[in-house]
Amino acid sequence: MIDRTSAGSHSITTPTPARLAPIVAAAHKRAAALSSKTSAGALHRRAIRFERRSLTAALSQRSSGIIAEIKKASPSRGVFRSDFNPTRLARAYDLGGAAGISVVTEPDFFLGSEDWIEVVRDTCGLPILRKDFIVDPIQVAESAALGADVILLIARILSSELLKNLSVAAEELGLGILYEAHDESDLTKLASMNPQMVGINARNLDDFRVDHQTPVRLSKLLPRSALAVAESGIESAEQIRRLRAIGYSGFLIGESLVRADDPAAFLRQLQGLK
Repeated sequence: MIDRTSAGSHSITTPTPARLAPIVAAAHKRAAALSSKTSAGALHRRAIRFERRSLTAALSQRSSGIIAEIKKASPSRGVFRSDFNPTRLARAYDLGGAAGISVVTEPDFFLGSEDWIEVVRDTCGLPILRKDFIVDPIQVAESAALGADVILLIARILSSELLKNLSVAAEELGLGILYEAHDESDLTKLASMNPQMVGINARNLDDFRVDHQTPVRLSKLLPRSALAVAESGIESAEQIRRLRAIGYSGFLIGESLVRADDPAAFLRQLQGLK
């Protein structure tokens, strides 16, 4: 068993891109606040009421391969829609054939809420990925207690040691892990993790711009045993077709779905369905 006490800001030994630094700092503050009001043990007792659902299995079994995201806003793009409603989005994603649902819970910069995980779990039976800036084992326990099935671990913001500790904490709680990489150095850091799922994010963490060549370039370096997920900037069935052709099985799609007039219909369109 690992030490689940607050890891603290000293655990980040990897240089953090300047625009990402305040987001990561806020994550550490939230983790410290959580540790001050509850314990990992209490969160574990809440977590055992949930049966975990496998996102890797869902991505393999459902033809869409799409992880549809519930995301209210981003620091670079602002609020995505004025009538944002996580319940309606979850229903639309389920109806449209999504394999899983990603819920962005980061509150300070992405205007997310941890309450949305419960909303989605009550609305449909799809696996839920908690997408946040997880920097402390207490947040892993919190994710399980909230009802998430999978957590996101961002290689860029975590030291190798902390990445391992967070992974062990997730495995002990039955949580799946989507490891996120943005460049070659991130993939090198993940090499020793034996990951089941690796997400390649096309968004540059230095300026938040999308480079569609990133998943193409990094596809050649992905671990053969890992299910590959392409993230960010996906807006068409043709993009998905091209990404499938180079080895991607999962496609995490957020803004274009949230902004769509009819998210369920757009999901079917992304799959090449009418």
